[in-house]
Amino acid sequence: MKNIKLVIGYDGTDFSGFQRQPGQRTVQGTLEEALSRLTGEPVELHGSGRTDAGVHAIGQVCNFLTSRPIPAHKYREILMRMLPRDIVVRSSEEVPADFHARKSAHWKTYRYRIDTRPVPDLFLRRFRTHLPWPVDIAAMERAAAHLTGTHDFTSFCSPKTQVEDKVRTIYRFDVREEAGGIFMEVTGTGFLYNMVRILAGTVYEAGRGRLDPDRIPTILAARDRTAAGPTFPPEGLCLVKVGYSPWEESCGTDGKKSAQSLELP
Repeated sequence: MKNIKLVIGYDGTDFSGFQRQPGQRTVQGTLEEALSRLTGEPVELHGSGRTDAGVHAIGQVCNFLTSRPIPAHKYREILMRMLPRDIVVRSSEEVPADFHARKSAHWKTYRYRIDTRPVPDLFLRRFRTHLPWPVDIAAMERAAAHLTGTHDFTSFCSPKTQVEDKVRTIYRFDVREEAGGIFMEVTGTGFLYNMVRILAGTVYEAGRGRLDPDRIPTILAARDRTAAGPTFPPEGLCLVKVGYSPWEESCGTDGKKSAQSLELP
């Protein structure tokens, strides 16, 4: 059996999330159907994580096992002819038998972008959340700084979260202005259900002056979802990259990497 790794991107707007669901159009289901037709055998695809409905990716990682002798590098070009236009395969390669897209991952980076123009950019509406109000970027940065490190993120995940251990480590949380909007990017060991969208919503509330940035430690300690800010809409969120070596090794000795220097797949 060959273990094939795919790095994929998708416009999540018209998908009911990544995870396969009966009767729903999903990224996993669409890829599994294409791979099963290509290989002539049932294929179970493993993803690095389950993005929600409407959430995008440019660096989602998947793997699957197959007995077919198709060269690993050929999967990318063949799948690109088979898949709908809202999924792209960025690369395909054979990996060791023990590689698992989710279990082998050390960290993930997500990006959230907000369009602050008075009139939203028509051609970015699927990929930006439109919030046309002034914000204090320095207050957002201060709130984000409190969220880095290892914490129990119960206050920052949906009550529907099924895992019991809600302790995660955030290595970096960058906030900055960009042309016509706000850019937030967060890297951590893993993220709970809705966690990044709640982090973005809470940090934004600090920027709007509706939440004291220095209240973040109190919100973390409360372990209560109602203590944090709103769950932001899915369209502004994108899974950027998944890392398979420790964060410190990926960044160098200082354990930091800026959004500008973060290498995309």
